[in-house]
Amino acid sequence: MTQSPRPLNTQVAHIARVYDYWLGGKDNFAIDRQVADMMKEDSPEVVEGVLGNRAFLARTVRHLASEHGVRQFLDIGTGLPAANNTHEVAQSVAPQSRVVYADNDPIVLSHARALLTGTVSGATAYLDADLRDTKQILREAATTLDFSRPVAVMLIAVLHCIPDEDDPAGIVQQLVNALAPGSFLVLSHPAIDIHRGVRKAAPRMNQLMQTRLTFRSHEQVASYFDGLELLDPGVVRVPDWRPAAEADRANPAAVWGGVGRKV
Repeated sequence: MTQSPRPLNTQVAHIARVYDYWLGGKDNFAIDRQVADMMKEDSPEVVEGVLGNRAFLARTVRHLASEHGVRQFLDIGTGLPAANNTHEVAQSVAPQSRVVYADNDPIVLSHARALLTGTVSGATAYLDADLRDTKQILREAATTLDFSRPVAVMLIAVLHCIPDEDDPAGIVQQLVNALAPGSFLVLSHPAIDIHRGVRKAAPRMNQLMQTRLTFRSHEQVASYFDGLELLDPGVVRVPDWRPAAEADRANPAAVWGGVGRKV
């Protein structure tokens, strides 16, 4: 789908550009760097945690592609392209994998169109859509993905951008309801109940952010998997989800994550 690009507001921080700065990227503005540095002051482990969350994405995609034969991925809240994007990991295991990305930031959109390209035998597509536009995402993703077959929905550090009044659990349920049996939900979510610095930083960040962030507890994050069969080890800190090396396990990420299967 092609839409006219929305104007950029360089005076208000956007979470995708804040993450880009933490990951060493250059597609960010002064206000994004201000918010990112403020968060680092209150929660010094945040940059390592962001890297730990990216590693969780790569491990889960690799596991689903290699161990469960998943060949279709819907990655919502993509963020700016970085190392080990979903299609890169999936297509390194199975070149025929099909991946659809969705995000709603104009800078993300322009970079995704240029950089998120797939293999000849697979497919990679990009949707300009907000997670709350669930029906639109599912409708447009169906031009690339076959929802009668298993799909892995990736919600990596995106649900904290959805306030409680917008019913994040209902959004997750709509996505799961659209999936065939044998599909998966992969979800990670910044935690309110791991590091104290997050409690201090969140209100300050929200004064400068375009999107109000809501950090949640283990119990709240685990509830998003209701009705699904959790893969071991369940909902844990993302470094503890099947770490590939001791460096993974040692990461201080204050992020809950898990993988659930629709049966």
